[in-house]
Amino acid sequence: MPEKARTEKAGAGRLAVRKTYKLFIGGAFPRSESGRSYVVTDAKGRFVANAARASRKDARDAVVAARKAFPGWSGRTAYNRGQIIYRVAEMLEGRRDQFVDELRGTGLTKPQAAAEVDAAVDRWVWYAGWADKLAAVAGSANPVSGPFFNFSTPEPTGVVAVVAPDSPLLGLVSVVAPAIVSGNTAVVVASEPAPLPAITLAEVLATSDLPGGVINILTGHRAELAPWLAGHMDVNAVDLTGSAPADVPDLEDKAAGNLKRVLRPDGADWTAEPGTARMTAFLETKTVWHPVGV
Repeated sequence: MPEKARTEKAGAGRLAVRKTYKLFIGGAFPRSESGRSYVVTDAKGRFVANAARASRKDARDAVVAARKAFPGWSGRTAYNRGQIIYRVAEMLEGRRDQFVDELRGTGLTKPQAAAEVDAAVDRWVWYAGWADKLAAVAGSANPVSGPFFNFSTPEPTGVVAVVAPDSPLLGLVSVVAPAIVSGNTAVVVASEPAPLPAITLAEVLATSDLPGGVINILTGHRAELAPWLAGHMDVNAVDLTGSAPADVPDLEDKAAGNLKRVLRPDGADWTAEPGTARMTAFLETKTVWHPVGV
């Protein structure tokens, strides 16, 4: 029997190997502590894979990992953060075809999927370029009356919880990159109906130079995870971009418990050019006085 025929015959009786995508917490890929998962289907309703369904405990673990990573990440030079973010763009570019295939499963045509992946790579590059320029734009040297220097400098807020939009790659990058470029760390609730590009992006992050815990990605039900993150007392800010409008008032109320900064949904077009508003949304401006000549 020819080799090709033998291979086809052997493969005909194989069972399908169903893949379960895991969470991304602290630079590792743990299963949900609850053991739960949910089925991910393509645009035609066909089975694609299983995704871990994160629990409240997983959300707490992600916040702990983000808090642990914050001092090291915020303490790096802005130039070095830019280098690392640019490296993420390089790694994403290297897996372009895989992302195109996954995005086609969400209903996009091949040209649409390719355009979205290219835009996501370009967005990482764009924010990488801002890393060492943000302080100059958002900060200032203030004229004061008296023999003093007076400087206002932006500093990262801390741990940012992000509810990502349903745009599974470009939308995700558009909310995560501006949060971390200034030195914040992030806990992200990925797109619920299309989580696979987010977990594949996590594989890119894990193999780039990004320290573990800077970005933590949870898959599961937004309605279950978002309230716990909004009310978590060790989360400093929340981005509700992917939240349903009806859920926003309750999440804002929970966020008020420790005076979190809140970024509300704005109906952004993820194909549009990015701006500086998302980077400055999670910055604290600190002002320093210093006597002249001392």
